[in-house]
Amino acid sequence: MEALATRLSNLDSHVEGAIRVVMFYDTLMRRRVDLPALARASAGLAECVVGIRLHSTGKVIRMSPAGTPAPEPATTPSSTAAITLDEEEIGLVWLERPGPPQPPGAPPHRPAPPHHLDEVLLDRLAIATAAVVERYGPARTTMADPALVELVISSDSDEAGRARALRLLGFAPDQPVQVAAVRSPLALDRLAALVCPSRPVKAAEIAGVGAILATRLGDFPDDVRAGTGTPGCPARSWVEAQTALRFTTARRLVVHYPDLGALALLAHLPEAVLRANADVAALSELPAEDLETLDAYCTTGSLRRAADLLHLHHSSVSRRLEQIGKILDVSDVGRIRLALAAHRLL
Repeated sequence: MEALATRLSNLDSHVEGAIRVVMFYDTLMRRRVDLPALARASAGLAECVVGIRLHSTGKVIRMSPAGTPAPEPATTPSSTAAITLDEEEIGLVWLERPGPPQPPGAPPHRPAPPHHLDEVLLDRLAIATAAVVERYGPARTTMADPALVELVISSDSDEAGRARALRLLGFAPDQPVQVAAVRSPLALDRLAALVCPSRPVKAAEIAGVGAILATRLGDFPDDVRAGTGTPGCPARSWVEAQTALRFTTARRLVVHYPDLGALALLAHLPEAVLRANADVAALSELPAEDLETLDAYCTTGSLRRAADLLHLHHSSVSRRLEQIGKILDVSDVGRIRLALAAHRLL
């Protein structure tokens, strides 16, 4: 590259300047700079204010030639270029060159281009910005564009679109993504930050249910109901997470899909089939306290432990189970657990 630049510089000063601009941005990419550093270096090179805006976040970065954030208000851009990634426009870069064009006067120790190279500079800046977005993602915030999240978790998305959306959300292409479906009294952004305080995480509300995407989910706070899918394909993980959420209870607030085992098959049965089952129909006729007693008994597998869980005397729990036993076989705990799971789905 150096030899080529030397040969071309002997032919045309414009070509020499263009090659130097290309080499400047190649160096920045090798140093793996982030967007603020890219804008700062570009402003120094152009000797005017440089701006970068990403459509997905709306965030604007404007740097002055001094290497500091540019003062407000912004002036009208003197030239612009679109940022494209996988043939999709994802943002805009621009120069805010004040006044009429000035003659070139770059010092010899740095490749500051004359104004006739602004087009080359913006083109390379746009390419470099797209590379940074692809590598790091555009935002460090938790909340994400619901449209991007929906594209990632939808079973109808093609793999190229899903991969592009994952990159825009800040996930590396080779990272497995796990999805959680949540219902929480906490704000979704705060919840996501608590679940993944030090790992990449994005959250959005999809059809009234909170969706959290992460490379690995941590523990959920109290009072949060959550279903989690298996890491890997986000679309499959989202379906599993929604299924697991349906099996949560007041005593089992977080359900991991793999822990459901064969119980997960119940979620795929038609509602009419579940309602027609004799055991499920019998449970539907029981008062809330009897359902709570059955749930505690099936959860603990012991009359005395169930009594402790319900804060009752064991004799009271025994009487309740005796009454329930007139319509259901409470001795078959496995059968009752299955019926309770089906009842919850309804």
